[in-house]
Amino acid sequence: MTPISFEFYPPKTDEQRAQLDRAASRLAAWGPEYVSCTFGAGGSTLSYTADTVRHLNQHHGFEAAPHVSCVGGSREEIRELLRRYRELGCRRIVALRGDLPSGMGHPGDLRYAAELVQLIRAEHGDHFRIEVAAYPETHPQAEDALADLRHFKAKVEAGADAAITQYFYNADAYFRFVDDARRLGVEVPIVPGIMPISNFTQLKRFSEACGAEIPRWIARRMQAYGDDLAAVREFGADVVADLCRRLVAGGAPALHFYTLNLARPTETVLQRLA
Repeated sequence: MTPISFEFYPPKTDEQRAQLDRAASRLAAWGPEYVSCTFGAGGSTLSYTADTVRHLNQHHGFEAAPHVSCVGGSREEIRELLRRYRELGCRRIVALRGDLPSGMGHPGDLRYAAELVQLIRAEHGDHFRIEVAAYPETHPQAEDALADLRHFKAKVEAGADAAITQYFYNADAYFRFVDDARRLGVEVPIVPGIMPISNFTQLKRFSEACGAEIPRWIARRMQAYGDDLAAVREFGADVVADLCRRLVAGGAPALHFYTLNLARPTETVLQRLA
């Protein structure tokens, strides 16, 4: 069985907390290797992230890996955050640059994720397993694809143990990225990030923001289904399950699912893979 992991985001309301608990309880049955918890820009969900990590660990029994973003924060703030996660028993960190929040003019003491990885290693040695981000279709702010690969290599050389990719629907983009990284001497596992399809309008908005390409044939089929949500979900699950099968057959070491705190879209894909 290919190892799997799930990403959740920190809930802010009682309704969102109940939704997370429902999703986490259902997805626990699939035996994830770990789960990750996102971090809000500019520290807006800093306390929510730590509280959610504790809850996922203690209530649901997951190994929870918090996302740590360096943008907008001082070295001391980041050090305090890392100490807090260590006290919570965390052994994994997802280390990210993050995006500068709108209206915030100061990027913080650390400008790049590689610097964050260096700080974690300097402060905590090998205590944390560090995952970093990778972009098979190139980071939207990168100068070009080769520069993006060099940035990725720098994160690994700084001490990252593995990478999780931005989601994509073109398996060839992933395989080419892995091949290019290997040619540069990068040997760490590169885990594909998987975004199940349930709400196509939402997916288009996410994809425009993060630079993930939705293949034209998928978009046109989704448009043809219109308001038939059941058809959209069935087709989406077929597409994503086929993608996962191809990735695993091609050597992907694991699969990381972006759940959006929902169980059914991810479950539907996993049922097709079982």
